[in-house]
Amino acid sequence: MGFFSKIKKIWSNKTEPETPGPVEPAAEDAASRESAAWEAELRLALQQAQPRLSVWLDLILQDLEFADDHLWARLQFLLDSLEVPAAEAGDFLSRFRKWLQDMDYDRIAEFRSELQYRLALALDLEDEEDEKSRLFIKLSLGLNKTKEQLSRHIDRLLTASPEFNSAFWEELEEILILGDVGFQTSSALVERLQKRVREEKISSSEAFKAAFQNELASLFPAPAKRIKPAPPEVMLALGVNGVGKTTTIAKLAHRAQMQGQKVLLAAGDTFRAAGIEQLEIWAQRTGAGFFAKKTGSDPAAVAYEALDAARQGDYDLLIVDTAGRLHTQTNLMQELKKIKDVLHKKSPGAPHRTVLVVDGTSGQNVLAQTKLFNEGVGIDEIIITKLDGTAKGGVILSIALEHKIPITFVGLGEKMEDLRPFSGQDFAKALLSK
Repeated sequence: MGFFSKIKKIWSNKTEPETPGPVEPAAEDAASRESAAWEAELRLALQQAQPRLSVWLDLILQDLEFADDHLWARLQFLLDSLEVPAAEAGDFLSRFRKWLQDMDYDRIAEFRSELQYRLALALDLEDEEDEKSRLFIKLSLGLNKTKEQLSRHIDRLLTASPEFNSAFWEELEEILILGDVGFQTSSALVERLQKRVREEKISSSEAFKAAFQNELASLFPAPAKRIKPAPPEVMLALGVNGVGKTTTIAKLAHRAQMQGQKVLLAAGDTFRAAGIEQLEIWAQRTGAGFFAKKTGSDPAAVAYEALDAARQGDYDLLIVDTAGRLHTQTNLMQELKKIKDVLHKKSPGAPHRTVLVVDGTSGQNVLAQTKLFNEGVGIDEIIITKLDGTAKGGVILSIALEHKIPITFVGLGEKMEDLRPFSGQDFAKALLSK
């Protein structure tokens, strides 16, 4: 459903004040009259406001400081005004209340950003320009250290070397290598830029940066268009230990549930009791279902039985966690292949998405991991965690150019809202912006 169809009830009477209803009975209590008054006032304010989620939320939260009854009444009013089905609205508010209790948040300033993120997902407004702007700002801030290694040095080079001569290209390649882009990717990128500068007759710094940005953005393949499978959709999560795979799975489950899906998490890393417990805790926090067997069980058996449980429980999405013990590479790949084979036999086409989670702070080690898992079992997409605060974000360019596997999400912090869809265009713009 598109943005403007979502707001039709609020927006339809924007130019006309609400017509007063019939005179209320004198017996109506003061609380009811007060409620009717603020609802009429708030509805008019929403009608006359710019149709953006952040603007509406500012109005909803105006004069509120704590998560009290006034907050829940206003949020209920907003969801009702947007014609959200009562069951969905009730589920949204119930989940958010529980999350506030779990996080021990009371002041609105502590959770406003998370509230907007959840509303954007629940109302299908994540593509709204305001949400795109929020993501770009967060991405740009997260890339600060990487920008120190790349864009600032490139700006200095453009100032010092206004001519695109051989010395310029040699220094540019050195800047890219030092920015953890990698030798092979740096050489290929410089070669492509040289060709573009010649063909487009670029002579200014501004035109060069624009061409550079477009060249970077063009490196990233778009995720393949897929026919949505009959539920449950099965996602297999791969990655070495320590990359943040379990928390990423939790964030994916959170996103899916905010979008109305019912999610089951399966603990396929059966060799670590702590890993099973951690996934169970995240399942409880996010409200997802959880499936596990005892420590040491066959991971393929876990996946097989979890798929049965997902079908019986009418789940929309099953996410299977896996082990990541690189010191036993051969055994690990055999284990992962077995899991994939079992899932495919149980449900032709499954797993529908095989996702590799990598740590953005690992630099060029990410390339070795990507190569290992892709050759071993095949990867459909990559999620990069811990991108905020790393100076090694240039490795993303190497992943795109050398492996041509779509990057679907990036982790920009520890909060649930900090796992965001990846945009090559936004990444290139954020990386080269001042």
